[in-house]
Amino acid sequence: MSAVSKVVLAYSGGLDTSVIVRWLQETYQCEVVTFTADIGQGEELEPAREKAKLLGVKEIHIEDLREEFARDFVFPMFRANAIYEGEYLLGTSIARPLIAKRLVEIAAACGADAISHGATGKGNDQVRFELGAYALMPGVKVIAPWREWDLTSRETLLAYCEKHAIPVEMKRGKKSPYSMDANLLHISYEGGGLEDPWWEPEEDMWRWTVSPEAAPDQPTYIELGFRGGDVVSVDGEAMSPANVMIHLNRIAGANGVGRLDLVENRYVGMKSRGCYETPAGTVMLKAHRAIESLTLDREVAHLKDELMPRYAKLVYSGYWWSPERRMLQAAIDESQQHVNGTVRLKLYKGSVAVVGRKSGDSLFDPTIATFEDDRGAYDQKDAEGFIRLNALRMRIAARAGRKLG
Repeated sequence: MSAVSKVVLAYSGGLDTSVIVRWLQETYQCEVVTFTADIGQGEELEPAREKAKLLGVKEIHIEDLREEFARDFVFPMFRANAIYEGEYLLGTSIARPLIAKRLVEIAAACGADAISHGATGKGNDQVRFELGAYALMPGVKVIAPWREWDLTSRETLLAYCEKHAIPVEMKRGKKSPYSMDANLLHISYEGGGLEDPWWEPEEDMWRWTVSPEAAPDQPTYIELGFRGGDVVSVDGEAMSPANVMIHLNRIAGANGVGRLDLVENRYVGMKSRGCYETPAGTVMLKAHRAIESLTLDREVAHLKDELMPRYAKLVYSGYWWSPERRMLQAAIDESQQHVNGTVRLKLYKGSVAVVGRKSGDSLFDPTIATFEDDRGAYDQKDAEGFIRLNALRMRIAARAGRKLG
């Protein structure tokens, strides 16, 4: 075990990371610096500061990163319309590169020898944290306690707390049986009954959305304004990226929008079942595709759709800081120059429908698209040669006796 004098820990204040603070102090005989990020999880973070102080931590960083998270991570990803395996809007995945970035920045600023995190050896987050850290600080040492210690259950963690006088908050009321992770983009649920893919979660699991059955009987209409592929206003009111998401989470959640029950393929190789609530993201994706349908050239739009699964897989697997993701991002951002305008949506009992779109950069020409008299804007006779040329190779194959079916 190499010598470590100071380590920066991604710290939530919960059971796992509180144990990790003391374990690092005891195992590595080092100073622990804690870093806690507010990325919109909706929890009071000052208790994390007090808990860290009780554990003897002298250098404590608590930072509000909501705007940076939305502006520099979520919004660029949504310009790509990124969805993993056809459904997942990458809510947990996209938060990890920002946390990795701040971990290594704090480590450099305070002269730490290492960083540490509380991700387990079974999940994706260990990969995301560490790939990001190595990309930004190649020589950094990473300490992953779940891959080193013999504390393998909640019971052993609680026993460690009792032995080392680590305070454990016993929350009143019913404790959630799920492992949950939240930020501005989503809240996720894993574990508990969800480990049976056939089991339907109970209604009181969901935190951000009402059930579609209980949603209002009247639809809610909203208008999203876009500039450069990003949402910049809601119902005509200019908003920052974080405030756009906060606002849309509230409105969409009240209409039952954004629930997902998914079995996904983790990067480490196993299948995992999780449930997600992504109200704002569900609305933003629908609206972004609608404004692109007006403003993007056909071949640019189709190429974006071909690139999207690769982009989404890179984000899911922890390669946000990779050269290939940056290259794809440059191409995507170039495509968004004229993605400006307004989209009107109807939210109703769990559904999102586009009911209008307009743009000063629209490529939609009603004089050409009309089924009425087009006054010579489009010569329908041109279609004959177009079709015959496109059929040429198939006609040649048929004449040669090739079977096409």
